[in-house]
Amino acid sequence: MHSYDVRIWNVRKRSSKAAPFQLRWLVDGEEYQEKFATKTLADARRAELLTATRKGEPFDTATGLPVSEVRERNRTSWYSHARAHAARKWPTAAAKHRASIAESLTIATMALCPDGKGRPADDLLRRALYQWAFNAGRHDQDPPEAEAKALAWVASNSPAVVELDSAKRVRVVLEHLATRQNGKAAAANTFRRRRAVLSNCLRLAVEQELLPGNPLHRVHWETPKAVEELDVRSVATPAQARELLDAVRAQGNRGAHLVAFFACMYYAAMRPEEVSMLSADQCELPAEGWGRLMLAGARPQVGSAWTDDGKPYEERQLKHRARRAVRPVPIPPVLVAILRAHLDAFGTTPEGRLFSAVRGGPVRSQEYGSVWKEARRKALTPAQAASPLAAIPYDLRHACVSFWLRSGVSLAETARRAGQSVAVLQRYYAKVLDGEEARMNALIDQGLAEQEGGSGAP
Repeated sequence: MHSYDVRIWNVRKRSSKAAPFQLRWLVDGEEYQEKFATKTLADARRAELLTATRKGEPFDTATGLPVSEVRERNRTSWYSHARAHAARKWPTAAAKHRASIAESLTIATMALCPDGKGRPADDLLRRALYQWAFNAGRHDQDPPEAEAKALAWVASNSPAVVELDSAKRVRVVLEHLATRQNGKAAAANTFRRRRAVLSNCLRLAVEQELLPGNPLHRVHWETPKAVEELDVRSVATPAQARELLDAVRAQGNRGAHLVAFFACMYYAAMRPEEVSMLSADQCELPAEGWGRLMLAGARPQVGSAWTDDGKPYEERQLKHRARRAVRPVPIPPVLVAILRAHLDAFGTTPEGRLFSAVRGGPVRSQEYGSVWKEARRKALTPAQAASPLAAIPYDLRHACVSFWLRSGVSLAETARRAGQSVAVLQRYYAKVLDGEEARMNALIDQGLAEQEGGSGAP
């Protein structure tokens, strides 16, 4: 605990040959003392304590020292603190977030370590930090010899956490976080994610009294605005979406297997990781009319080094939903027919999933991405293929949501079906909603005309 209740007495002399001069002071009613061989040393120490009190600095009740001295004596290195932070976050963090923490701390640590003779090559240093130092799942394993030597160098050359109490030094770290390996500027969302990891790590240092405050707050930094609106050029029309699905189907047995995968994104606004988890028992597929999908989880793709079971994916709850939450999504007859045909042709995996990779397991982004790339080449004109139109499979989800909004589905219902908040929907699909202004105005005009025609002017 800290206290501002400090009283410092004058130096007194005692009958001691080794250290006859004694300095005493009280902190929150508790007495502390130090002994000195000369009065000059004792007076100098007393002046240091008085200076701390005049600056309004609190004293630590456990040691009786100014907190700045306690912090200096506990010179925890940035490297050991960052490793401990990564380990602390590991048990509750999602696999992708674990990798994000490691990436951010790797960049920050490389920025803080000195350049010059003896520093390992950047590629080796980056690999050692990312794959071993900040991967808490490997903390009980020995890294390869080259990586081990690089980490030993970091441990010896990393600055103390207290040395980060400098706006100038933290600005250098932010500059590295805002830059990609090729020297170009990182995307705004990437920088914000990295900065958040650094801020959390520094906040923990403040909590552990290794820093007086978060130095990020003293750095004036203009964060680029993130692109939070849909690029309407990427939205495929219903006719274009059908042509793309036909081009997928035309790619042999593998393409035929993935038609329903892409159709779920276009007709039900599902995320790829949600489609990957779709099982037969979640599908209501009547012979006629609308069906329903009861979405209950997601299986995002991530490196095996970041999961608890060593698999290259992680089964999780729906995005922005509590565990065991279910999102019902009504699906149109066209998707019902596609899914029924898929089940008839391919059945399910042993776990009941609708889709699997060629060699088993979940369909990976590299696999469906290559099929999609070929479909765009076949279905689109050269000019369209060179444009952002349906550039990635995820654009099918955007096209679906845009189609719903333009068809007059309410914001609340669209948000519910897509698994988003209304606020995010309004912000991201603002241009789609703006395009409906004329139609909405016409409806209002019609309503006003009917009112005036029926009851006269108000």
